Order: sequence, then structure tokens, then C-alpha cells
Amino acid sequence: MDDLSDLLGAEAVLTGIVAPNKKTLFQQLSAHAARLTGVDQKLILERLLERERLGSTGFGGGVAVPHGKIEGLTRVVGLFARLDEPVDFQAIDAMPVDLVFLLLSPPDAGVEHLKALARVSRRMRERTFVAKLRGAGSTDALFALFAHPETRDAA
Repeated sequence: MDDLSDLLGAEAVLTGIVAPNKKTLFQQLSAHAARLTGVDQKLILERLLERERLGSTGFGGGVAVPHGKIEGLTRVVGLFARLDEPVDFQAIDAMPVDLVFLLLSPPDAGVEHLKALARVSRRMRERTFVAKLRGAGSTDALFALFAHPETRDAA
């Protein structure tokens, strides 16, 4: 399934994010995720930082998929952010990150979490798709790229 609208709502697509570093970026994303989910911002931030200490979630090409399991969630949820200025993520290719797809799952969502992570990672590795994300003019256009697979392949 190319459509990621089961993970990502239109209200979970952000642009214009400015952060001097990864920790500040995670604070901003955690605040927005908390508003969307009703889960405590500090808990979300703590889980993201814990996961990041295991190794960078920046997988190259200016893309990162930070993720964590959060008590209080009932389903897997996503949040996408396009940054105004790239942030150092200690990614495998050493490129700074400007596209972030945050993925949060309930603690008991083992297989569901892994499948969602694989779907998001697969999509975020597609060069033409990533170029369209960088070129999209609005949050609506960004959401359409995630929600409508046919938009992804449009010329």
C-alpha cells in the first residue's frame, strides 16, 4: 500500500520548521505530536531521544525517520516535517536532514510498528518522491503526495 493516510493526517504535515539542532527539532515535533495524540510531550521526547541514542534515524539523502513506542497510543501515528534549514542528524551519509517522518506506535504494536516503519522507509527512499516532497508548495500538496499514490507518479 503506497497510501500512508492511515498513518498521517493532513493536520500532521508541517512546513517551515526551524531548529538549530536535532534535540530542538525533537522538542518541536514532540509538542506537535502531543497536540495530535493527547500523549504527554515529555514522554514522546524521551522515547525519541532514547531511540536516537541507539543510532541515528537519519538514513541518508537528507531524510530521517525517528520513531518510538509510546504508552497511551492506541494506533500507529505519523507526523511529517519539512525543515527550512537542514539539521545535522549524524546520518550514515553525513548529510544534514531536511525531511523528517516521525512514527509513533503503542508499546504492544510490534509487527504493526515494523510494517509501518518499513512502508515509510521504503517511500522515503524513493528519489523522485523525495524530490517532490522538497518541491511541494504547500502542506496540502505534501499531504496529497502521501495520501494519493497516483499523485506520486504524476509528471
